[in-house]
Amino acid sequence: MGDIKNLPGSRHRPSLKRPIWIILTVSLVSFFLLCAYLYPSNGDVACYVFSSRGCKALSVWLPPAPKREFTDEEIISRVVVRDILNTPPVRSKNPKIAFMFLTPGSLPFEKLWDMFFRGNEGRFSVYVHASQEKPVHESRYFLNREIRSSAVQWGAFNMVDAEKRLLAYALKDPDNEHFVLLSDSCVPLHNFDHVYNYLMHANMSFVDCFVDLGPHGNGRYSEHMLPEVEEKDFRKGAQWFTMKRQHALLVMADSLYYSRFRDYCKPFLDGKNCIADEHYFPTFFHVRIILCIILFHTLFTFASSNVFSFTHLQLIDPGGIANWSVTYVDWSERKWHPKSYRGQDVTYELLRNITSLDHETHITSNDKGDELLQPCLWNGIRRPCFLFARKFHPETLDKLVTLLNF
Repeated sequence: MGDIKNLPGSRHRPSLKRPIWIILTVSLVSFFLLCAYLYPSNGDVACYVFSSRGCKALSVWLPPAPKREFTDEEIISRVVVRDILNTPPVRSKNPKIAFMFLTPGSLPFEKLWDMFFRGNEGRFSVYVHASQEKPVHESRYFLNREIRSSAVQWGAFNMVDAEKRLLAYALKDPDNEHFVLLSDSCVPLHNFDHVYNYLMHANMSFVDCFVDLGPHGNGRYSEHMLPEVEEKDFRKGAQWFTMKRQHALLVMADSLYYSRFRDYCKPFLDGKNCIADEHYFPTFFHVRIILCIILFHTLFTFASSNVFSFTHLQLIDPGGIANWSVTYVDWSERKWHPKSYRGQDVTYELLRNITSLDHETHITSNDKGDELLQPCLWNGIRRPCFLFARKFHPETLDKLVTLLNF
């Protein structure tokens, strides 16, 4: 370097009068910026510092990946989802939880629910879908709360229709901001304040969703659902969900995936025993949430502008779904139906064990019966999972009233 500096320079080559280290530094920096532009980092900040086109700069130099063409119904569905999520929800001055009971007739635990609701008037709504007979009510909170009902058979698609009917009636009240689906054998595990705060302050909907590669999971998938539903996206989960309002609106807006499951997820269709209420909502939200995440991250790039803020983005997509249900069900017996609790089963220890669980256990239907553990993360914090539980036999009412003591 010293020898180079001492060489006599020509008046016709003034650039060599500059220190050579500056030239080398500029060259290295230019080379680095060029590489960063063509091969940007996966990090969001680096992408937008080094490339005006973000992390997609490299892709423009490569041939596009082959993609199938979306059907007209898929395009319509995606447009509807985008617009629903892009509309900030109107916050009610009196936000309520809609408790939606899917039952064949009278509710054996009305007395317990009456104790649970008492003193919280104006913070909840009740809706009852009685599919077999008009219920006889003991609690004033359930009087005249029946909606138009129709017959429901276990395993049939009309179970999904009944769930959507409950959502439709509950959505008519603009104050309802969270929607809870319950059965006649469900009981609350905590007092109303705990449930209200847990659901209303959560940044997600609690829809059970997991992969089951066994015969009662992906073994129920039908290729007739193609191209809209691929086998890799087929999911399973318990039907007992809770949803935020915007996710409930997505369910109401869906006709594409609804029609695929209505037509091709039936008991004994093509030799398979597809149970729609175990697959429609998990699969629908799994497929739709991919679009939600893409939309969320797209809008997040504008979060520092005057148009958007991070708080606004949280309202647009409230975190997706949690992939677990807040309603406890015991499938440890590995039968067609979950364990049913009788009088002798209900103890303080049972309730304490259920309310302390901070993970959900999914049991697959393969030969090994693998257990998949799903940690319960509430707004990113690990917390106990369950607010409700089933299946309790009517004879357990008095014990539950005494032990829960709301």
